[in-house]
Amino acid sequence: MVCKPWESNKKRSFNGAPFFYWHTLANFSRFSISKLECMRSSFRIVFLSVFVLLSAVGCKKTTKTEVKTVDTYVADNYTKKEVDIEMRDGVKLHTTIYAPKDTSKEYPIIMQRTPYSSRPYGEGNFKTKIGPNEHLMREGNIIVYQDVRGRWLSEGHYENMRAYIPNKTSNDQVDESSDTYDTIEWLVNNVENNNGNVGIWGISYPGYYATYATVDAHPALKAASPQACIGDFFFDDFHHNGAYLLSYFRATSLFGTPRPNGDAPIDTAWYTLPKLPTEDQYQFFLDAGPLKNLDYFFEYETADTPTMRPEGVTDDFFWNELKEHPNYDEMWQSKGLIQHLKNVKSSVATMIVGGWFDAEDLYGPLETYKNIEKYNTDNYNTMVFGPWDHGAWARTKERNTVGNYYFGDSISLFFQKNIETKFFNHFLKGEGDKNSGLPEAYVFDTGRKEWKTYDTWPPQNVEKQTMYLSEDEELTSEAKNVTGIDFVSNVKKPVPYSEDVKTVFTPRKYMTDDQRFAARRSDVLVFETEVMEEDLTLAGDILAKLKVATTGTAADWIVKVIDVHPADTETNEEMQDHLKMSNYHLMVRSEVLRGRFRNSFSDPEPFTPNQKTDVDIKLQDVFHTIKKGHKLQIQVQSTWFPLIDLNPQTYVDNIFKADESDFKTQTHTVFTDSNIEFTVLK
Repeated sequence: MVCKPWESNKKRSFNGAPFFYWHTLANFSRFSISKLECMRSSFRIVFLSVFVLLSAVGCKKTTKTEVKTVDTYVADNYTKKEVDIEMRDGVKLHTTIYAPKDTSKEYPIIMQRTPYSSRPYGEGNFKTKIGPNEHLMREGNIIVYQDVRGRWLSEGHYENMRAYIPNKTSNDQVDESSDTYDTIEWLVNNVENNNGNVGIWGISYPGYYATYATVDAHPALKAASPQACIGDFFFDDFHHNGAYLLSYFRATSLFGTPRPNGDAPIDTAWYTLPKLPTEDQYQFFLDAGPLKNLDYFFEYETADTPTMRPEGVTDDFFWNELKEHPNYDEMWQSKGLIQHLKNVKSSVATMIVGGWFDAEDLYGPLETYKNIEKYNTDNYNTMVFGPWDHGAWARTKERNTVGNYYFGDSISLFFQKNIETKFFNHFLKGEGDKNSGLPEAYVFDTGRKEWKTYDTWPPQNVEKQTMYLSEDEELTSEAKNVTGIDFVSNVKKPVPYSEDVKTVFTPRKYMTDDQRFAARRSDVLVFETEVMEEDLTLAGDILAKLKVATTGTAADWIVKVIDVHPADTETNEEMQDHLKMSNYHLMVRSEVLRGRFRNSFSDPEPFTPNQKTDVDIKLQDVFHTIKKGHKLQIQVQSTWFPLIDLNPQTYVDNIFKADESDFKTQTHTVFTDSNIEFTVLK
């Protein structure tokens, strides 16, 4: 029996909201389809507010009925069918097919594979929006959603970031590539009125599956658009350069909770997210102490899990993986997809989409584009990066902001109509050659707030420009006297990543947050240029070459690139009340390196106390102009809490198993021959 997802989750609630509703809001872009943004449609049924006057015993009362809008476009124009497609090893994957009711012509298939459910289940229950965007929905395409192996109504066992198996020798060797191949094979041979061309898209984890589809691709797959695609969980989402992102703690159970009833298919959420007993996540995690003190959140004690478990092992298999594999070992390496993009078939056109301010998956889409480009020179491979946080390009809001910062109007709408739709139509309905009418790189300059197009990324006319972290808080083009600048890194008072008091599902807003609050702390070093006399456009990656020392044996290093706005900058309407755009310190890019991994992510090593040491940190690409009248600022710090977990600052083999006594306050030093190498547009 298929239960309605809304009803089945009424008992799972957070802050009074049903679980599915709350989780959809909290993790909006992972679903890539908003149930909250109703599209304009001639088929809408609008229930207007009415006032009903009732008389009873001489008294009158007024009742106001809520305004409700029901969009029936999909139900009116599409048929829906649910099938279980058998894979080569006999496992069946639940698949939902939306086909246009107009059968007078043939349509391409555009599919998404997801671990987040292809709901609503039941052939009489329709999504209110299907496909990558409204245009592709309205002009007619066969839209397919599939629950991946081991999730929701699909059979099999789920593996988080399932490892790719090259050179398969039997039908028992399956991965996401073979599952995609087998699905496409069934669809093109069994779905009526398809034209034989298939496209795939997805945002975040579904973006990872879209990338996976290009490896050993089915001949019918003509277009793939991995968007905010995970590339490697040691560098995306849960880790950044080896540092554990504590801010993603609450998302762990989403990926690591075993399905009940012997891993049987299930149409309701079987996991619950850890509920912190406070709205102040900074204080909660600080009081909690070492990471091992958080194990109790993942001891589920259900009928399917043992009540007696080995020491240090929880019921959540993903939390166990995080704990037992703190280094970039064989497990993480096998799950990474980036290294398997050396032979993407030229028959598949790829368009990689990302947001310059995506806190979750920035490494993935950039490295996906760069590796396909590097190893597959004859392929059609393009990139689109805009002023977005995670998945914002799929939303229909007219004003485009990230956190406090406003970038302009209709940017996402422009992408959907003029870039995404054009890409899929060309390769699925049109000529399908390399003359798509789209550039190699469609990129948004987040400083000038305008789109630019280039034949390569980074653009051909760039050069490296080095700036030094000099004395007196100066960022200079020439090296000056070499000296050390000390600061105390207190494990009891780590630097916050945001000045807001909040508890989040995953962080987003901080990517454009005003950094004045951090600049005014003694444990954050600030280096700044004079006011710019002309525009400086950063267009590519950034490499921080730090020379550092510590009184301890372990430390994290964080570098932030900041655009300091002039005093007369006008404040936009989305700005938090306590802030103004005057002197706003816009964080353009930031990154952390867990110092133990400075020479190798696989073989960590301690620092020698008080010894000057090289620490190089690669910051992801930017496309941002520091405009005339602004200043360029660099901040360097050693804690960033609780975005990342707290480093003990004394070396231990595994921070997930550190004791409270391991955490020590230390004094760190940054030497003034440290420099930042920018990629600058000439």
